[in-house]
Amino acid sequence: MKEHDLHTYCINTDFQGSILVTRGSQVEFKEAYGLADRVHNIPNSTHTRFGMASGCKLFTAIAILQLIEKGCFSLDSRLRDILHMEHTSFHESITVHQLLTHTSGIPDYFDEEEMDDFEDLWRDQPSYRMESPADFLSLFEQEPMKSTPGERFSYNNSGYVLLGLIIEAHAGITFSEYVKTQIFKAAGMEKSGYFRMDLLPDGTATGYIGLGDGLYKSNIYSLPVKGGPDGGAYTTTEDVHALLDSLFKHSLLTKESTDLLLKPHVECGTGTFYGYGVWVIQDEGDNAPVYSLMGLDPGVSFRSVIIPEDDRMITVLSNCDEQAFSLMTFIRKNDI
Repeated sequence: MKEHDLHTYCINTDFQGSILVTRGSQVEFKEAYGLADRVHNIPNSTHTRFGMASGCKLFTAIAILQLIEKGCFSLDSRLRDILHMEHTSFHESITVHQLLTHTSGIPDYFDEEEMDDFEDLWRDQPSYRMESPADFLSLFEQEPMKSTPGERFSYNNSGYVLLGLIIEAHAGITFSEYVKTQIFKAAGMEKSGYFRMDLLPDGTATGYIGLGDGLYKSNIYSLPVKGGPDGGAYTTTEDVHALLDSLFKHSLLTKESTDLLLKPHVECGTGTFYGYGVWVIQDEGDNAPVYSLMGLDPGVSFRSVIIPEDDRMITVLSNCDEQAFSLMTFIRKNDI
């Protein structure tokens, strides 16, 4: 009956995207709805790739911890000591840990506390020129610090751009190539990648922005042409579960590093904490923590919830604004 309720909700709300619910190795719900391509009337499938926006900050956090395991630097290493940058506004005491936990205080190129429309960024800096982490530096490297390093949590995309540059400097390859070989391949994520928006492979959903009255436009002019360490990869629900399965089985990191990644390092709100690239939900009761990934961009919404106590994973990917968030709220509220 609960699965029927979920299906009915998706139909009634015109949900566009893919859903996967598993308990252990058992699939409890797997379905796709809506259109991947509205122009050619191509439907979404359970194998369709979708953008995941900031959800892929987890890739960056995993990569950083992998390099720490290799002895390249530590969580306490200062940014200025491991990434040689001149003439920036960044405080000299900023650490890797602070970048991972959004407590560095550096200026954010898209400050979600002050800015509403991601598209505003590309008025002076064309989105088609944003192809690598270094391309974002000019958007924030001379801006004033937002706060003293370590003072408070403030969600920060620029911090993860800098982490991507650290990865490139110490791995000797591009960020996207590192993630492809050390995370996607290692976790069996066969369909995931950092694809250019103007060269999307077959089986990838176009992101759509609702304009009202049943009208939509694509998001091709709304986002950087290629994603990076702060967001923008493409994936499937199955690949997300493959990633999380590999993470919790310690196939990508040692148990010690995995525990550090999942640790609630900084409180962001009542019962909500941030680890490294992952949100940690802890209520005041005796329940075990719940882990959450999320991403929201124009024409992209992504939510994934991991409930270790029940051995459950729930992933929702959508090629429309907000839909993954409202659907996940429905799923959790109704205990589906």
